[in-house]
Amino acid sequence: MSDRGNSLVSEDEIDKKRRRFLIATTAGVGAVGTIGAAIPFVSYFQPSERAKAIGAPIEIDISKLEPGQKVTAIWRGKPVWVVRRTEKTLKTLETMTELLRDPDSKVAEQQPPYAQNIDRSIKPEYLVVIGICTHLGCSPTYLPLGAPNDLGPDWKGGFFCPCHGSKYDMAGRVFKGVPAPKNLVVPPYKYLSDTLILIGKDGGAA
Repeated sequence: MSDRGNSLVSEDEIDKKRRRFLIATTAGVGAVGTIGAAIPFVSYFQPSERAKAIGAPIEIDISKLEPGQKVTAIWRGKPVWVVRRTEKTLKTLETMTELLRDPDSKVAEQQPPYAQNIDRSIKPEYLVVIGICTHLGCSPTYLPLGAPNDLGPDWKGGFFCPCHGSKYDMAGRVFKGVPAPKNLVVPPYKYLSDTLILIGKDGGAA
């Protein structure tokens, strides 16, 4: 009887060990499954490269941008320029009216409402435009005031398209008598801080 009793106790212990093993294994598999399920869930909230390509907002840091300089970023596969304009440049914008095709930015689809002003921006100091000519899609050259050029005495700085000779002033407004029919496009944007711009979301007035 004692041997049989010992045998029964031994089997009970084995059964208990098996149950503990199965419980631990099941819990471990469940944890792994939870982690595995969480990874795609978290990834869902991160913009994919595809999402970025079709228009996910991008941030542009302008903290190191000096007056007169331009920085370029890519949004929706297009170059976006941020130009920090000088006080002298801003003063020239008022003198350009007679030379421009749409000086008051009346073509609504060329800019958000908050950029439908003489400097075409939220903050006058910073111009934000898509760097693509509205004629046939070339990328104009930035030629600020004082940069070497042969564009004549009326040139107060701006953008010149080398493909077909279209010209834009320092607010991205197109000159009269050039192939480009419209001003450069101002994308939707807003300021996240004094030195960080979010391209792709409207922000309204400063």
